[in-house]
Amino acid sequence: MLSPQQIKRIIQSLPVLEHAGPELLHEFQQAASFALIPEGRDVFVEGDHVDAIALLISGVVRVYKIGETGREITLYRFRGGESCILTANAILSQKSFPAVATVEEKAEAAMIPADIFRDWVRRYDIWRDFVFELLSLRLSSVMEIVDEVAFRRMDARVATLLINLSSGPDSIHVTHQEIAAELGSSREVVSRILEDFAAQGIIASTRGMIAVLDKQSLLNRAVV
Repeated sequence: MLSPQQIKRIIQSLPVLEHAGPELLHEFQQAASFALIPEGRDVFVEGDHVDAIALLISGVVRVYKIGETGREITLYRFRGGESCILTANAILSQKSFPAVATVEEKAEAAMIPADIFRDWVRRYDIWRDFVFELLSLRLSSVMEIVDEVAFRRMDARVATLLINLSSGPDSIHVTHQEIAAELGSSREVVSRILEDFAAQGIIASTRGMIAVLDKQSLLNRAVV
């Protein structure tokens, strides 16, 4: 059961609860529990039985797949005010979790037991709409990934990722392996592309850090 202070903070963080009626709010306070999940912790791994869903108050969780070769590809991330549609699907279909969900930034979450989550989907329109909205959002992002993997050259994808990550002085704290895991490629392929960018004077790469030297050229490579 959540304390009055916790339920107040959760309502402020989760848009679905701002418009919920008193009955759902009461059930939420009674059924939910508060969890603090440290960075690096796996919330679920592939094949896990899902007995609860996390509604994030703060932090970031990365959801990704690991192939037979050990390569990773990021499916999506969810943050405060959001939840994981693969967890919701596993609960509603009563199947195992099909990916890996790992906390990237220390997270606070309201945990809802699976049987109660299913019951709310059945009884409350606002909760069912929340789940459908999550589904729509994540389906769109996963379709974008499919399009990227199938139809875009890897150098363009690497350039786009570097642009998205760069800010401030354009120094990015990221390893070649992390870029490969994000894009579903191998470290060797990513390293060759980054070496090519460096040879053209677009970036400078040191261990664990990439500096963008020519952002316009990087933008040009991203649209190839």
